[in-house]
Amino acid sequence: MGKFRLGLIINPLAGLGGSVALKGSDGVAAEALAKGAVPKAHLRMQQALAVIELYKDRIEVITASGDMGETIAKQMGFTTRVVYQAPQQTQAQDTQKVVAELLNETLDLLLFAGGDGTARDVYAIADDNIPVLGVPAGVKIHSGVYGITPHASGMVVKMLLERDLVSLMSADVMDIDEAAFRTGVVRAKRFGEMLVPAEPRYVQAVKMGGKESDELVLADIAAEAIEQMEDNLCIIGSGNTVGAVMSELGLENTLLGVDLIQDQALVASDLSANELLQLTENKTLKLFITLIGGQGHVLGRGNQQLSPELVRRVGKDNIVILATKTKLKALDGRPLIVDSGDPELDKALTGYYKVITGYHDYVMYQVANPDLA
Repeated sequence: MGKFRLGLIINPLAGLGGSVALKGSDGVAAEALAKGAVPKAHLRMQQALAVIELYKDRIEVITASGDMGETIAKQMGFTTRVVYQAPQQTQAQDTQKVVAELLNETLDLLLFAGGDGTARDVYAIADDNIPVLGVPAGVKIHSGVYGITPHASGMVVKMLLERDLVSLMSADVMDIDEAAFRTGVVRAKRFGEMLVPAEPRYVQAVKMGGKESDELVLADIAAEAIEQMEDNLCIIGSGNTVGAVMSELGLENTLLGVDLIQDQALVASDLSANELLQLTENKTLKLFITLIGGQGHVLGRGNQQLSPELVRRVGKDNIVILATKTKLKALDGRPLIVDSGDPELDKALTGYYKVITGYHDYVMYQVANPDLA
């Protein structure tokens, strides 16, 4: 019996802009690196591949040289064949060139690490008949072709290796205009579909767009959140629901960034991961966050400024989740998800949270990454 032929692509620049508050990486990789961003896409792929390490004798990894796949695959002991020599400084067209080379192979699955921009690059070249799956490593992940976490992506590959009955479905490739995104405007566009393993426990739904229309509900949620701030230094995450808190306080809000307030006054706005660590050292903290509609992620989607170190500093008991009941009902019972980049932290954050859904109104809701159960 032949080996499982796994096409592997890593976008080494994916996610660089998130931790330094650039809202993405497209066209700003050099700026992100200059601000101290550290490439982490290879670590995300490593987390996915770790799930299938026990099966490596049954797998042939077909990939690009160096940081685009070869290095991590060989380090982990996988049989590895290189079909594309990547330059030291990769660009979007390198992903496309790797895909073009992989089309000459008879792949069982194409596994790639990146964000929505990477998914677009794969889609631009990939054959409609090749099953693909993304390992989430970017800032923007609106597309439905990604696992809910890197570990979840690995679990899907494991199911294929164990010959579990896994259906295939067409999933949307989405992306947004990063230039508009950095000014606070979300302008999403559907680019097409790719064939992905249909495993709803592990593969994320496409993000639901649109703002909450019921301003009274948001005002009630904001009023309850403000009562809970007390004397703490408060970290205000991104999104419209949390933005309602800033509006209620009459403070300027970074809709797609992270702000700090104390005593109902703005301390600093649109902060990077390092800036947040510097400003919160030895402080009593509370973190106010919401979920992405349709997906349920509360960490790891568009708020990578909230680093694992910062979240540990805050502590699980000081994480305050805000959401309308409409958003929670739309999850249809699926749990909330944390994908901080640190699987051990993600496990520690599981459990039931008292989600603020109105003024003195709460819903107990579970954070329980299915792939880490």
